[in-house]
Amino acid sequence: MVLDSVDLYLWSAKIWYPRRRGDARARGGPYFWTPGFPKREQGRKAQLGNISAAQAVAGIVRTTLGPRAMLKMILDPMGGIVLTNDGNAILREIDVSHPAAKSMIELSRTQDEEVGDGTTSVIVLAGEMLTVAKPFLEENMHPRTVVMSYIKALDTALETLDEIATEVDPEDEKAMLNVIRTCLGEC
Repeated sequence: MVLDSVDLYLWSAKIWYPRRRGDARARGGPYFWTPGFPKREQGRKAQLGNISAAQAVAGIVRTTLGPRAMLKMILDPMGGIVLTNDGNAILREIDVSHPAAKSMIELSRTQDEEVGDGTTSVIVLAGEMLTVAKPFLEENMHPRTVVMSYIKALDTALETLDEIATEVDPEDEKAMLNVIRTCLGEC
């Protein structure tokens, strides 16, 4: 195909097509697949893509939790190999380009700065919350409705915790030992 000097070559979301000057909407000529250029999405498709990216980040660190935690082997930028099951270390080493995945990693960093622990748990919890929300979005439920449902669930959980909580006197050594044993998993 021979293109004359009147054609403009525009790159748009993995597809190349020539346009004629003066006609901003006309798309002509063949389409070529050019991988490597990001595709801009909007609406429901973008929301579902964001959930998938967040699930991918959560899936990376999910297997580092619990008694059967697995080590991850990561090749760092300098060519060295890092073996770890620390979710925060893994998230520090990986390089992501998706905005939602970056937000998940930033969530982990914030958890580390504010609390100092629970970085992996917060990522897995956020990923699971998004996994639960995904079917509702696929059924065209408004995101605000999903968020309000999460807020209502939080309120219900807090009320239930207030109802079942028992007060412990910090001066009572036996009660404090029971709390410590429960936290350590020694019943």
